[in-house]
Amino acid sequence: MAKTLTLNSPPPPDGEAPPRRSLVRYQFTVLLLTFLSYAAFHASRKPPSIVKSVLSAHPPFDGPSGPHRLGELDLAFLSVYSISMFFSGQMADRTDLRKFLSLGMLLSGASTAAFGLGYWFDIRHLSFYVLIQVFSGVVQSVGWPCVVAIVGNWFGKSPQKGAIMGIWNSHTSAGNIIGSVLASSILEFGWGWSFLLPALLITIMGFFVWILLVVHPSDVGFDTPATEIEMDDEENIAGAENLNTNRANGDGEEATLLGIDGVKAEFDSGSGSNSTLAQTEAIGFLDAWRLPGVAPFACCLFFSKLVAYTFLYWLPFYIRHNGVSGQQLSHKAAGILSTIFDIGGVFGGISAGLISDRLSGRAITSILFLFLSIPSLIIYRAYGDISMKHNIVLMFLSGYFVNGPYSLITTAVASDLGTQESIKGNARALATVTAIIDGTGSVGAALGPLLTGYISTRGWNSVFLMLILSISFAILFLIKIAKAEIISKMGEARLTVHV
Repeated sequence: MAKTLTLNSPPPPDGEAPPRRSLVRYQFTVLLLTFLSYAAFHASRKPPSIVKSVLSAHPPFDGPSGPHRLGELDLAFLSVYSISMFFSGQMADRTDLRKFLSLGMLLSGASTAAFGLGYWFDIRHLSFYVLIQVFSGVVQSVGWPCVVAIVGNWFGKSPQKGAIMGIWNSHTSAGNIIGSVLASSILEFGWGWSFLLPALLITIMGFFVWILLVVHPSDVGFDTPATEIEMDDEENIAGAENLNTNRANGDGEEATLLGIDGVKAEFDSGSGSNSTLAQTEAIGFLDAWRLPGVAPFACCLFFSKLVAYTFLYWLPFYIRHNGVSGQQLSHKAAGILSTIFDIGGVFGGISAGLISDRLSGRAITSILFLFLSIPSLIIYRAYGDISMKHNIVLMFLSGYFVNGPYSLITTAVASDLGTQESIKGNARALATVTAIIDGTGSVGAALGPLLTGYISTRGWNSVFLMLILSISFAILFLIKIAKAEIISKMGEARLTVHV
């Protein structure tokens, strides 16, 4: 009969809080700080999309070529962001994550505020705005590999990782909503102010991260979160108990991110408690690309993020120029209304995480959401302008299905792939794998808004066709993995029946 055994961190010295309560408190603090940090990153990216319709009347973005230049501005940021992401992931695996993340936030605040200077100094040279966007792309790329690696350090292979990451990853949509509200609410005073408030927000958060963030459980005396495992024989139980004893004596090494599979693999191989439980060398870039599942999910995210970022950068512009119920909305109203897409994204990300945990199938869940996003986009384009009610409901559904797989892949999937058994739970591989997946997705994110700037001049039906084709390609890259997940599930079901 299987027995349950708990592997705990060493007991704390007398007078300290119980380990479990302290651990939960630290985990909550880390989740909150990283959530607010990346929400601030996204809030600081939102102003360009909110002020697009205003910039279209401001040189050098006015005239017939205005939409093209606005698209090129998005390209300048997103292309540099995607390239820098690969280097940021490598650096994050080799440096102090707290300092690196804080520096990225402070510099992001400076670059966001610098863009707004174009309003006060009436700067009309395209090169100024392009250079600001290039610098922003570099410093903004610091955020994602850092926050995912930090959360991975604290939660490892939690069986509820999909749900935890789904809720946590709502920071993306929360940041978009905060940025939209801040930028829209003050737009009437001049578009430069729309950049100043988000810049102030991320700067303040950068100081909080510098002061309060704890990067790794070992920094405050924890080896790893307590892990419950089931073992079927007394020999393995004895081996696990020896592991607990060695940890208490300070002889064991940390097993962060190993989880159940890593501990089982250790005992199955006969290595016992004397083996190394966590590698400390950072994984190479090409080696990370070769890890199972990394390339297919990265390519899927390329097209999924292309769609998501097209809405991120062009939705307020689309709403403003297409109107609702035959009426053209103000810049402020269009910006605030666009947050419905992000609200739908919050629920979509959480739902995708919960469903993937329930099914134990990340690819299956991603394909399901991607498939359903196609009719939601078609219906939104066809009927979204009939009335405000139609627009809100259909925009919510579009955000729900579009952002669901995007959220799942960039968090739970990236974390799973960065801590899989083939690299024996190498915690320092997580930031690199995360950077590869999100960096590849960011290449698509750069391409989508650029193409929209050109294609939109021929009509928005062409833009939506591009989005639907992109979703179709995203599905194709996951079919093989989804098939393997289904076969695995069927095998488990047959085994259960026979038992």
